[in-house]
Amino acid sequence: MRAVVQNDKSRAGGRAPARARIGLAVLVLAAIASGCAQDGGSDVTPAGGQQPLDAPPARALDSHAGKLRAAHAARAAAAHRWDLRRAPLAAPPPPTEKPRIRTRKGFEVKGHRKSGLPPVFTTIPTRDKVVFLTIDDGAEKDRAFLRMMSDLDVPYTAFLSGYLVKDDPRYFRKMQSGGVVLNNHTLHHPNLRGLSYRAQKREICGMQRYMEKRFGKRPALFRPPFGSYDRATLRAARACGIAYVPLWNQEVFADHWEYREGDRKLRPGDIVLTHFRGRDEGKGTMADMIRRFLNKVTAEGYAVGRLEDYL
Repeated sequence: MRAVVQNDKSRAGGRAPARARIGLAVLVLAAIASGCAQDGGSDVTPAGGQQPLDAPPARALDSHAGKLRAAHAARAAAAHRWDLRRAPLAAPPPPTEKPRIRTRKGFEVKGHRKSGLPPVFTTIPTRDKVVFLTIDDGAEKDRAFLRMMSDLDVPYTAFLSGYLVKDDPRYFRKMQSGGVVLNNHTLHHPNLRGLSYRAQKREICGMQRYMEKRFGKRPALFRPPFGSYDRATLRAARACGIAYVPLWNQEVFADHWEYREGDRKLRPGDIVLTHFRGRDEGKGTMADMIRRFLNKVTAEGYAVGRLEDYL
């Protein structure tokens, strides 16, 4: 363009540059007018090879990323406050297709599948690097434990015995209001194996009624005390509306771990047991127990999932 303008200048005695400037101004004004006429001026045509800017999704993604950063920062601060070595890992999203839960081999009773009895299992079939924390009984009502679990946003599942809960049901209602699912661990915590069907049904169904009265819902999960059961136990559980009987693959205490498997390793989907117990019955507080649990699973790259999300 520069060479053309210079040639025009030599032929037209300097009038061509003025005409060129006027023509350029007209083109710019036309372009502006055209842009303003399109949808009230809100859209901009992208350059060739570019995708159109979609502002609302972009803002939504930015907002989501901000929430994730804030959640991570809150977990890191809570981990420091509760003297953990590292912040707990965030659990993966719940599976859209729930895994099929079957009774663990060797844990069956006679006619287990044919009779449609609830499955008994110690682990959840999943490839997610996730474990599940379950807490039994209800003897210790440790307020620091509730604060710790809320601060760290760590899910867990409770299995309660009526005679231990009745002196302070508000403690467990507070737990429930934070999203914890409360489940059945019998009324009086007997060893059920060998008891009559009627006696076992009184323990299980009686706790179902108690849970509904105190906490508004009959549980779908039941754990027999001591992990001890027989065919009558599972028949009674089914009659009382129980769908699953989760046991455990490891047990954690304030000062040590115990393992069901000989290799003493965590595996994806393992269910971990502990208890509502404090210094009176163990070598530390519930916070000490949670600290040991989280330090180990986090160091091995595991997150803590919500058991009910996989059932």
